[in-house]
Amino acid sequence: MITAGQMRAARALLGIDQKTLAEMSGVSVPTIQRMEASKGNVRGVIDTLAKVVEALDRAGIELIGDNVPSVAIGRGVRLKESDVKPFL
Repeated sequence: MITAGQMRAARALLGIDQKTLAEMSGVSVPTIQRMEASKGNVRGVIDTLAKVVEALDRAGIELIGDNVPSVAIGRGVRLKESDVKPFL
């Protein structure tokens, strides 16, 4: 669903810290910290993961999974093409 690296990269693109992501997604800061400390895919309660992914989506982040069309190969994140402004 999402990797720890994707979460850190998404926060970097938005210019936000872990506390802000926690507030945006309605989960605790320690939960965000545990997720970002994971190796590979983030593991956890599906509802919690969905909250984080939905918060990133609302903020304009597009998560790129394996085998998803992209200019490059592999996983990553990118800003969606829209009027959504990053939190800079």
